[in-house]
Amino acid sequence: MTRAAQVAALSAGAVGAIGPTAPAGPIAEEDWTAALSAVRDLPADPDILLVCHVNPDGDALGSMLGCGLGLVRAGLPVRATFPAPFELTPPFDQLPGSELLVDPATAPAAPDLLVCFDAASAARLGELADRLDTAGTSIVVDHHASNTRFGTIHLVDPRAAATSVVVEELLRRLGVPLDQQIAECLYVALSTDTGSFKFDLTTPAVHELAARLLATGLRPAEISRRLFDSRPFGAMKLYGDVLARATFEADAAAGRGLVWSFATLADLERHGQPRHVLEGLIDAVRVAEEADVACVLKQAGAEEWTVSLRSKGGVDVAAVAVGLGGGGHRLAAGFTADGTLDEVMSVIRGALDQP
Repeated sequence: MTRAAQVAALSAGAVGAIGPTAPAGPIAEEDWTAALSAVRDLPADPDILLVCHVNPDGDALGSMLGCGLGLVRAGLPVRATFPAPFELTPPFDQLPGSELLVDPATAPAAPDLLVCFDAASAARLGELADRLDTAGTSIVVDHHASNTRFGTIHLVDPRAAATSVVVEELLRRLGVPLDQQIAECLYVALSTDTGSFKFDLTTPAVHELAARLLATGLRPAEISRRLFDSRPFGAMKLYGDVLARATFEADAAAGRGLVWSFATLADLERHGQPRHVLEGLIDAVRVAEEADVACVLKQAGAEEWTVSLRSKGGVDVAAVAVGLGGGGHRLAAGFTADGTLDEVMSVIRGALDQP
């Protein structure tokens, strides 16, 4: 199959092929009861493994480590991990609870309880997905509308601004009080997935949760600076290169407008930067007021790209990403693709133009 055909095949993937998705309503009480029982009815000296998705963001790591610290406070032994590449990168390498992390190669093969965070599908767990079959019980904690209902017990609320919102409720129901370390993990998760409290799901309840977290003694200015306003000088120069090549297409996305750019492996090498510095690029591109949709392609291999999509509201980019093998939210989503830059962009334009 040619590269063009491989990329085109992505766009042919029907949303229904990923399985049933999460309901739009709140988490049912019977699901909360099942989750609480799964935690409280563990055998003596249990194996508890917490996992989150590959290349974890602030919500995935913060939710997992915050929950892990809460379970430790409740007297339970916990190990946490995520799929390879197993590396904590700035700014998340300063999160409390990192001592709970173990290499995925040494993670329990058949835990009594597996708790999964912020992953919409089992595929996002990489080599750890097999634990879903070997675990005694699995709890899926998530807030993606595209969640495929994998695992045994589902604590999935698409209305929640972040997975950490669900985690805080789980800890509350378990009777685990917030302390400063747990709160820092959950605050990082919450502020990351709300774009520093700027996105549409930033409800009064989100601010109320943030207030409870801050009341433990957190320093929000310091955390926000670390998350959003600090990057190496070389990364700043790289961003300049990427913004200089940004393209605006007024007729794209069914006339709603598209702004897009890309970063290459050569860009990273030229500026001496690791790949994780590219994660904030989409925020620098999406500010173009003429475009509803923003897109950034980040080269991962010779003809391999990770794609970030954002919308101001006119386009459901989660539907686009799911159709291309990824996932996310209505206003923020992503996927991976093989092909040349032109081939991948052609597929993206076609998907955005669909009614």
